[in-house]
Amino acid sequence: MRLDVSPTPDRLDAELDALQVRLPDYLRHARRLPDAPGLPHYRLHVRTADGEHYVYVHDPVTGRLAGCTVFNRLVEIDKRLDPYVRSPHSRYRPRDQRRGLASWIYGHMLASGVCLLSGARQSPAAHALWRALGARFPLTHAQLRRRQLHDLGTSVSPAQLDALETRLLLCGAGWNATRLAGLCALP
Repeated sequence: MRLDVSPTPDRLDAELDALQVRLPDYLRHARRLPDAPGLPHYRLHVRTADGEHYVYVHDPVTGRLAGCTVFNRLVEIDKRLDPYVRSPHSRYRPRDQRRGLASWIYGHMLASGVCLLSGARQSPAAHALWRALGARFPLTHAQLRRRQLHDLGTSVSPAQLDALETRLLLCGAGWNATRLAGLCALP
């Protein structure tokens, strides 16, 4: 897993502006999430399509989309894990970063029993978020090979961490790496 993602503020704003144009259509099929503690002025909406979950964060004060998190299905893992494991990807405007939005959204999903597998690359801020969530939910390193997850444990060598096959796995409520192993060959 590489810690080398660094989107520019202009790129984030442009992506979210483009998404905001399509947002009214998406919100027709969305439901409102509870207000995030400490962030009552944001409105969070979630919709599910093809097994993927989309959380849109709207800032009614500015009238803009503050950001979004997508919990993607993983085509590269064993299909028996599909109902239980998602890979989150978040984009938030610079002014809306570091307010706890992604932390609350990820925590909400983990509390509902969904396990989260990181991508092969993360930004340093995303990596810090995963580490912080690891204080509340089981966190382990996993390697993705031949559609199987292999538990690497809670600490790995720098070479293992730098491998693109290495990911972080946050286990949702009721889950741990051993229980996931019962679904498929997770050594």
